[in-house]
Amino acid sequence: MALLAALALVGCASTEVRTTAYTPLTVEDAAIAEDRLLDVGIVQFDPGLDTAEVNEEELVFPELRQAESRYIAVTLSESLQSSQGWGAVRVIPSQRTNIDVTVSGRILQSDGETLTLEVTVTDSRGQRWFTKEYSEKASHYAYDRKHPTEGDAFQGLYNKIANDMLVYRQQLSDQYIAELRTISEMKFARSFSPDAFSRYLTRSEDGIYQLNALPAENDPMLQRVRRIRERDYLFVDTLQGYYGTFVKSMEEPYQEWRALSFEEVQQMRELKRKARNHTIMGAAAIVGGIAAAGAGGGAARQAANVAVAGGGYLVKSGFDRRSEAKMHIEALQELGDSMQAEVEPQIVELEDRTVTLSGTVENQYRQWRELLREIYEAETGGMDGSI
Repeated sequence: MALLAALALVGCASTEVRTTAYTPLTVEDAAIAEDRLLDVGIVQFDPGLDTAEVNEEELVFPELRQAESRYIAVTLSESLQSSQGWGAVRVIPSQRTNIDVTVSGRILQSDGETLTLEVTVTDSRGQRWFTKEYSEKASHYAYDRKHPTEGDAFQGLYNKIANDMLVYRQQLSDQYIAELRTISEMKFARSFSPDAFSRYLTRSEDGIYQLNALPAENDPMLQRVRRIRERDYLFVDTLQGYYGTFVKSMEEPYQEWRALSFEEVQQMRELKRKARNHTIMGAAAIVGGIAAAGAGGGAARQAANVAVAGGGYLVKSGFDRRSEAKMHIEALQELGDSMQAEVEPQIVELEDRTVTLSGTVENQYRQWRELLREIYEAETGGMDGSI
């Protein structure tokens, strides 16, 4: 009976469900007045390596995750731009950039089959719009070479984030939006000259900023800060070209990796299911065979020997399948390592110099902010300035 039950379980098969349904992008249906446009900064996503482990259950490769942290930010920025509901949408190296709306996030899972992100959206006033977890499974059609689909395999997820942000922004009053834009400017000004601009802002215990007053439009200090801010925008806009080139250079090998990873994840799941079933069935057959051997005559003992032998084969088969699953994991590791060679740093041409982004973008931006401080101090004759 144990052997029959085991053989019955072997015949069980899994069913793959295919779907092409995804969330469409909501596009602003009317032109927005210039003074209602909010600029958005999307911080490179946290790759989530501090809480992830490289094991058979979580296919996490540090080199690949670092590349994905930029790829996801750029892809999300494209969705926000396409919604036509925002001002300038930029990928930014860090939250040190004072901007109207900041999007930050963490990669929780990314294996080609499933993408799960935790996303937080806040504004320059310090108000958190929302923190939300987004998850989506890729359709098998997303990687079908015979009938390829347009766009990213997880485009629906990016659309959900963009749609949620648009709904929140549409609920804001004109006054609130105007204050956000001004607070962004005052925070930037205060980072260069605290003595001159700190009095215009107060921050409550819960981290919310309020405007106390405004400097005169012809204030020379304000005019200098605005010029510095324009230069900062210029550099950040230059970085957009870097991010774009980065994503284009990794897109083909990355999509190939995701397609292969999608297949590997499904195969490993099936292998583990069969391995588990074979091991359980084998053990049950062995136990049943031993019990039958002690039950009576020669026929029973012969049947028991068959059951034990069959059970031993199923147990061995289960272990063999686990080894095969590990081979797939090793294949994924090689793919992740090869991805690192495809995403080398780029060179950015500025008006007065060439910047080699051989280090991290964060380091390059930090050096740029130091340069801006030098420019500001030179213009103000060495007056108070800090970043």
